[in-house]
Amino acid sequence: MGGFVSFVSSGPGDPELITLKAVDRLARADVVLFDDLASGPVLGHAGRTAELIGVGKRAGRPSAKQDHVNALLVEHARAGRRVVRLKSGDAGIFGRLEEELHAVTAAGIAHEIVPGVPSACAAAAAAGIPLTRRMTARRVQFITGADVTGGLPGDVNWAALADPAATTVVFMGQRTFTRLAEGLIAHGLSPDTPALLAEAVGHPEQALIRATIAGLARRLDGAKAEHPALILYGALALDGLA
Repeated sequence: MGGFVSFVSSGPGDPELITLKAVDRLARADVVLFDDLASGPVLGHAGRTAELIGVGKRAGRPSAKQDHVNALLVEHARAGRRVVRLKSGDAGIFGRLEEELHAVTAAGIAHEIVPGVPSACAAAAAAGIPLTRRMTARRVQFITGADVTGGLPGDVNWAALADPAATTVVFMGQRTFTRLAEGLIAHGLSPDTPALLAEAVGHPEQALIRATIAGLARRLDGAKAEHPALILYGALALDGLA
């Protein structure tokens, strides 16, 4: 009999922010392929006999190749195992879910997607802010700060990203935010626009740093990223408790 793959989103890292369905799939899994950011206490929900395989991808560090991850999913499922592909945040948001879905679909393997708490929502909650507000933040946009080369994408929609009535969340943007901020300011966004750097959201080392887009750009210019982080900017970013 063929196996089954559950693409499970673990949330931002806080073991209390994982869904009941995710806990169930982990408990019944024969194999768990997990990312670095979906490790730690969350893996405690896996059954005692489950095989745990790290396949994380982190910028600037040795990482599993996507083709290898795809092959492992297919190999274990074809062996009749219940496979959990554990991803951080919500797997559908910059989680390379599409490539892995294509792989299991092409192989004829049954599968499901288990959504999770997006790290952007967890970061806003930790900062004590909403992502929207009537009249002043009518739109939320999630963007990536890095293309496949690690640089700022070349097809940036500057008009959308410089919209002062939007809350913008930048994933994987620490290395490129200085350039991004320069472009935002050049396209009319005030350099005093509030910004929030949310590091290691949902983990014990979580840190929230409030600034402006100009101030955060200076802070990140040439800095080494010690922890994964999100950047939020817009009218709401400096609200909440200090």
